[in-house]
Amino acid sequence: MSWEGVTEFVAVVETHSFTAAANRLGVSVAHISRQVSTLEQRLATRLLYRTTRKVSVTEAGQLYYRHCRPLLDGLREAEQALSQAQDRPTGHLRITAPVYYGEQVIAPLLHRYLQAQPSVSAELNLDNRKVDLVADGYDLGIRLGPMDESSLMVRQLGSRTHHVCASPGYLAQFGEPHTLAELKHHQCLVGTLNAWRFKDAEGRTHEIGVTGRMRCNSGAALVDAALRGLGLVQLPDYYVRAHLSSGRLRSLLGAYTLTDGIWANTPRNHFVPLKVQGFIALLAESL
Repeated sequence: MSWEGVTEFVAVVETHSFTAAANRLGVSVAHISRQVSTLEQRLATRLLYRTTRKVSVTEAGQLYYRHCRPLLDGLREAEQALSQAQDRPTGHLRITAPVYYGEQVIAPLLHRYLQAQPSVSAELNLDNRKVDLVADGYDLGIRLGPMDESSLMVRQLGSRTHHVCASPGYLAQFGEPHTLAELKHHQCLVGTLNAWRFKDAEGRTHEIGVTGRMRCNSGAALVDAALRGLGLVQLPDYYVRAHLSSGRLRSLLGAYTLTDGIWANTPRNHFVPLKVQGFIALLAESL
């Protein structure tokens, strides 16, 4: 039996691309193509259909993939168990996190961790999409908000509070909303969602549709718009904390403030390596 080509084949199936598989494994596209071709020759079976535009998996390839994926998971767990036995964090740590939170919070903590653990290297990919940790080969995902994925091991690291804010100049001109119903009379700075979420004193959640002159998928840009008096904005505390402290923004509708979670997610493996455990411990302590 030979492992030659198996890792490359699995990466192509999971990324749907020879180029993406090469990026994941840190090798050339030519290497991926050569290894997969060698594997197909050894098995005397076509595993993949290749065209200039896409890669698809044959029926035989799907069968082979279903058997290979658990084998690679077992090999990874064996290496993780060996790392555990060494009693110190080692290896390469792959992390995904949302863009702004990753830049402002996760990256500085990761830098501290790397300073303290010289045998660990890391890759931090910032993406607001909900990536598949297993298929994309991540050790750890940082996610924000409600969490309901049973396929992952989940640990709550902390919480975040969503503030509705406005500049003193905007409030002087248009007044302050005191109820959720009054939001329809205000210019709201809209992000990726058309509704803002709130929780009342009885713990009931409310979703209120909002509209306004400005829409943007960047929280930092919406903060700037709010500072310039263009409207109300609802954002998590890490976007607006400094501006609330300085008085450049005021927090509104405090009776309806919503708080939700900050989470560490890992694949459901039998072994969580020390490199992951150690970083999660730092996050939990810091957050």
